[in-house]
Amino acid sequence: MQTGNSSSGESSSAFVAQNDTLRDDGIIPQLFTSVPLPSLNDAASYLAQTTSYFTSCFSDFSEEPSTSDVRDSEAHAQDFVSLLSGQRGSLASSSDPASSSGNHSTSAESSSTGGSSQTSNTPVDLNSSRQNGVSLFQGLVNRVRKTFRGSADDIGWLQHDPEMPPVEDGTERFTEILDEIRHGVHRLPNSIVYLLVPGLFSNHGALYFVNAKMSFSKMGLTCHIAKIHSEASVEKNAREIKEYIEEIYWGSNKRVLLLGHSKGGVDAAAALSLYWSDLKDKVAGLALAQSPYGGSPIASDLLREGQLGDVNIRKLMEIIFCKVLKGDFQSLEDLTYEKRREFLKKNPLPRELPVVSLHTEAAITPHVLTTLNHVAHAELLPLAGQSAKVPVVVPLGAAMAACAQLLLLRYGEKSDGLVACRDAEVPGSVVVRPKRKLDHTWMVYTSLLKDEPSESDASQVCEALLALLVEVGQKKKLE
Repeated sequence: MQTGNSSSGESSSAFVAQNDTLRDDGIIPQLFTSVPLPSLNDAASYLAQTTSYFTSCFSDFSEEPSTSDVRDSEAHAQDFVSLLSGQRGSLASSSDPASSSGNHSTSAESSSTGGSSQTSNTPVDLNSSRQNGVSLFQGLVNRVRKTFRGSADDIGWLQHDPEMPPVEDGTERFTEILDEIRHGVHRLPNSIVYLLVPGLFSNHGALYFVNAKMSFSKMGLTCHIAKIHSEASVEKNAREIKEYIEEIYWGSNKRVLLLGHSKGGVDAAAALSLYWSDLKDKVAGLALAQSPYGGSPIASDLLREGQLGDVNIRKLMEIIFCKVLKGDFQSLEDLTYEKRREFLKKNPLPRELPVVSLHTEAAITPHVLTTLNHVAHAELLPLAGQSAKVPVVVPLGAAMAACAQLLLLRYGEKSDGLVACRDAEVPGSVVVRPKRKLDHTWMVYTSLLKDEPSESDASQVCEALLALLVEVGQKKKLE
């Protein structure tokens, strides 16, 4: 028994000695001493700074982290670093008993030389890593904030600008004129030539303004549709519209009344702003229907710099506009809030010009999702010596309803699907705000679904707008 006990005691003593060896000189201290102290310092400071910064950013979305918060987080980081330094020092002293008993002078020399070097290098690395980490996450947070904020601060900026003249509500008079037109009373004079300016993608829609032109021709009025490249820049189209106006005036000796839809209204307004000295005796007025005069939230949200995915989205839009549609990418950029604000500050519309602007609100009810719009004709191969044409229809109403719902949910703004109502109100103009729900494409394409007999069609709305514009011009002359 004594022999067994002694052997077991020896084995247990050997096991305890082995454990002491592992603890003092073996694996456990190597797990800590193998990691350099500056790395632990940097990691501790980086973690503390990141946590503090994210907490301050998302606790109050609209406020930046204060200087006191940054100082507090730095103090916590320094405490954490000191704690780690102390723990590592105790581990190092316990892991090398020989050096603690017989090599004090060597340790002192190394601490006096290498320690001073470590002390001088660690704060530099610490500050550098802290600044890099904060800058990285601050940039990410700013991108996220800019993406989610979107156009919330830009929609309706025309109404908030003190330099812009106020608008006048002409909805009641417009409704009266429209009712008279439906009953066969037409007020447009034949002493004026009417020029219709189509908007974006008009080159891809064969029926753009065709019904309105046919209706005007039946009344004996001279009406033209400006054949411009709708996907060109605003300034390029402005020059072409100027040439159209001069050609019409010199050929007929009649003044021109312009009606522009969507981007066509922006192009026409730019022509009058840039070349008013040459056109003031040739133009009787300007009507804008559903035009993003102040800018478009759709264009701005797609092309805003500094948001998440801005580079990839821009590349995709450049491919669509330049490669597929054969257009100028500048045409879309010109409709952003940034570009519109810059242009209007330099080139406002002349105050003496009679202007009428109309905006509508798209319906977002479920039945709109089934609406089909007639956008073009497709010519079939000749059968039995006769060729046939069939209408091309697409669910434009559903697309406009979806966009209008998106803008309403994200920004709380009413729109026709592409243009916010407040951005379509031209400063200093007579504004028409019809109660009828009309999306952005209704003014251009004839719906295959027959409207109610009590409702007016697009050509009658165009006629009523121009008739109201004539009255506004006559009123300005008296003033």
